[in-house]
Amino acid sequence: MTDPHRKSALHSSARRHFMAAGVSTLSLPAWAQFRVEIAGVGGTQLPIAVPEFRDEARAGQPVSAIVRADLERSGQFRIVDGPTGLSELSQPSFVDWRARQADALAAGSVTRLADGRMDVRYKLWDVVKGADQGGESHAVVPDDLRLAAHRIADSIYQRLTGERGVFATRMAYVTKAGGRYSLRITDADGEGGQVALASPEPIISPAWSPDGKELAYVSFETRKAVVWVQDLSSGRRRVLADFRGSNSAPAYSPDGQQIALTLSREGGSQLFIMNRSGDGLRRLTQTQAIDTEPVFAPDGRTLFFVSDRGGGPQIYRMPVAGGSAERVTFSGAYNISPSISPDGRSLAYITRIGGGAFRVCVMELASGSVQQISDTSDDESPSFSPNGRLLVYATRSGGRDVLMTSTLDGRIKAKLVSTLADVREPTWGPFGR
Repeated sequence: MTDPHRKSALHSSARRHFMAAGVSTLSLPAWAQFRVEIAGVGGTQLPIAVPEFRDEARAGQPVSAIVRADLERSGQFRIVDGPTGLSELSQPSFVDWRARQADALAAGSVTRLADGRMDVRYKLWDVVKGADQGGESHAVVPDDLRLAAHRIADSIYQRLTGERGVFATRMAYVTKAGGRYSLRITDADGEGGQVALASPEPIISPAWSPDGKELAYVSFETRKAVVWVQDLSSGRRRVLADFRGSNSAPAYSPDGQQIALTLSREGGSQLFIMNRSGDGLRRLTQTQAIDTEPVFAPDGRTLFFVSDRGGGPQIYRMPVAGGSAERVTFSGAYNISPSISPDGRSLAYITRIGGGAFRVCVMELASGSVQQISDTSDDESPSFSPNGRLLVYATRSGGRDVLMTSTLDGRIKAKLVSTLADVREPTWGPFGR
């Protein structure tokens, strides 16, 4: 494998180029320059109204708008407009809301408490049945108002779909602006961002620990690719892998106790696994090919990865305990960047179409059926939401690198547009914030 183009593509996170670092922590100011654009038409969507919460204008955050955007981006809901002035204490006119074709209604309020916290409350009604569906309240410091709004959206989502929402989860991704790279941690809508690491040199391949407390990533601050692990609450970080050659593509095991990665310490890029502490290094593949981009299946016993052992980059899987690898992707000559759904049933990846367009596909692993879900041309790094209902990926739109979320059928896409920087390498964090 000497073709520099193929080699670069196999190391998809390494399409950009690198060197050095500077360190900052999660205490840096928030970065909130995204807006959401919904595109596409959903199949069956539940029509819901979420009027402006009482007194939210005094709170400093558009709580009801955050809830509406979360629900709309999920692809499960269609937002219905209607009169304002409602709260969780109201007695809504269900006849009027039925006339507006709303099946559900959520109304609430935001109140400043004597201790300075904000009390955010809401109630949900089944408009069709005219029934109270319950509600909840969150007393939060003003800086956590956005998180409270996301938690209300999660509550509504779960009450109406029976599934856990992902709006209060986080994402990590890398931005580049003015020649500087930043590893950012944001809400799942791309807002409320904070900087985990800033550097004049590239940062690539962020990977969440299963408990959401750490990120592993590759930094070039020492003029070579080195894998670091950073505690997100304290900002403390440590070198995990700094062997001879390149150290790249870290991925946590589902129990968080091991990390798979790609090392070239013995010549060529091969898969290795080590304990979270950095000891117990073990080589997993023994080939003359480039083996890279490992990801664990949810069962923790199988590893998916990219290899050119068959003559071109394809996705394979093998037992973590060792053994032969089985090819997984057969449609197309070029498939990279595997991501496995939380239930282990679906594989998202990037495929090259025709003359060079890179698009997101989703494969149902049991049947092998493949659906292309994007129509852009430079997609990268798909990552499943923790409930498996959405994907986030990087792409280009309007001449700029952006993030996109999509339902798995590709019908509802939400563009998270950066107005300040190029954004790449997203990875969706776990539940439990």
